[in-house]
Amino acid sequence: MIPQRIFWFIIFLCIGTYLLGAFCIPLMDIDAAQYASISREMLEKQSFLQVYDLDHDYLDKPPMLFWLSALSMSVFGIHDWAYRLPSILFALLAILSTYRFARIYYQREIAQLSAMILAASQAMFLITHDVRTDTMLMGWVMLSVWQLAAWYQTNRWIHFIIAFTCVAGGMMTKGPIALVVPGVAFAIHFLLRRSWKQFFRWEYIAAVLWIALLLLPMSIGLYQQYDLHPGKIINGVPIQSGLRFYYWTQSFGRYTGENVFNEMNHFTFLLENMFWSFLPWVFLFLIGLLNQVIALIRSRFHLTDKEEWVSVGGFLLTYVMLARSQAQLPHYIFVVFPFAAIITARFVYQLFHTADFTKWRKPLLIFHGFIFAIIWLATIALMYWPFRTTVPIYVPILAACCLLGYFAILSAKKLSLPHLLEISFFTIIGVNIFLSTAFYPNVLQYQMGNTAAEKLAAKRIDPDKVYLYHIYPGHSMHFYAKHVFQPQHQPDSLAQGNYLLAPKDSAAALTNKHPFLQVIDEGPHFGVTKLSLPFLNPALRNQEVPDYVLLQRK
Repeated sequence: MIPQRIFWFIIFLCIGTYLLGAFCIPLMDIDAAQYASISREMLEKQSFLQVYDLDHDYLDKPPMLFWLSALSMSVFGIHDWAYRLPSILFALLAILSTYRFARIYYQREIAQLSAMILAASQAMFLITHDVRTDTMLMGWVMLSVWQLAAWYQTNRWIHFIIAFTCVAGGMMTKGPIALVVPGVAFAIHFLLRRSWKQFFRWEYIAAVLWIALLLLPMSIGLYQQYDLHPGKIINGVPIQSGLRFYYWTQSFGRYTGENVFNEMNHFTFLLENMFWSFLPWVFLFLIGLLNQVIALIRSRFHLTDKEEWVSVGGFLLTYVMLARSQAQLPHYIFVVFPFAAIITARFVYQLFHTADFTKWRKPLLIFHGFIFAIIWLATIALMYWPFRTTVPIYVPILAACCLLGYFAILSAKKLSLPHLLEISFFTIIGVNIFLSTAFYPNVLQYQMGNTAAEKLAAKRIDPDKVYLYHIYPGHSMHFYAKHVFQPQHQPDSLAQGNYLLAPKDSAAALTNKHPFLQVIDEGPHFGVTKLSLPFLNPALRNQEVPDYVLLQRK
């Protein structure tokens, strides 16, 4: 049994850690800052059907994230936390939906474990501050899966309407994947149950019509922006139809070769990245997944009416589809992490509440205990070594105390949860609190966008008077300065009293050729998503970090 107070304590600790990241960490270039900038621009232009990025046509992601983030910023103001707030709420929706879906098929303990495991996975801590469309997509998809399961059991129309509304919401967040994931998950489930009638329900026709109706506003915007003006160049490719791009090229074009992106396309790429993104549960998940596949083989691929394979089948089939794509990124697999959490929870329950895996308990505890000790040692090093001039000394001392607390948990004789679970939650939540409050904020001081915007505000420089000279400051600068900065490649035409942002290595040539330009400030210009050991090393950092300068025409 999991005490109710422990369950809520873990959930609220995770939520608190999400909020620390949302309020303490500036937006990171590239994706999160770009989406925030687009949302701000959408709000400023009041252009909700036609999407623009720095005054240029934008055709990559559907508009749902921008709509909801713009709405949030219209209520709370232009802040990074206001941009993140809708996605955090959808992350919580994913956790709730995971619990409620698991509760349909399993006892309360497995449902609780599923929610706790998902909430305390590294991916969730990451995507609630480095917000991408996948955060919101996870919430839409898992809510639709929960409601579909409820509909199949009760035939109540309210579940049907909510389920397919969520499918449409997910499609307006990241395309057809929001329909594909629930579709393949329940298809394999019904196939193994031999529930043939579920494949031929007339209600699916109504579902398609309902989804099409809900997609109409987005479709109208795409048609007006692109189909009425064919030939617009996006990513170097002329676009003849925005509708075709969203409903075909962006998703299925990754298999046909029509999509221009081609990166990270080996089959195990997503699995390799799960070794960090699904920490601390990834090894338990892999064992649980293998165990359920073996159990299915032993049952001769037949499920009873009380069993479900939505989670396992949904994870495996989605993984195979994504892994066959010509373009992959680590966060693409996050959409099925709720399934992974349920798979893990089932195994954890078997591990500690049945006699099936009694002999596995101690080896798994020793293995994870060693891994987590290394993680804590690495955390102490990160709190002390890279930013020892800016991080107060009590922070690494506190991290060292947490390491001692970790060993105290390991050696304790009686705990509210099994030792393996206690050290897992303690490690992943504790480490992310340190990362959110002491590590990431210091790393982001080397990103040009947020720091340059902060300096302009401190110096009370009108952003309208600032231009870019052969430099890309990142979308974060456009967001934090609440302005779309324009390029200026002809310093002679710069008006008196105006400013140029330029790479520092071009400053000498600029001031020599144009004596009316004067350097008044400078700062670092590092792509923080490309962290490296030389950057973390204070002795080598200056060699790794290029600078920018702010010049004024006198």
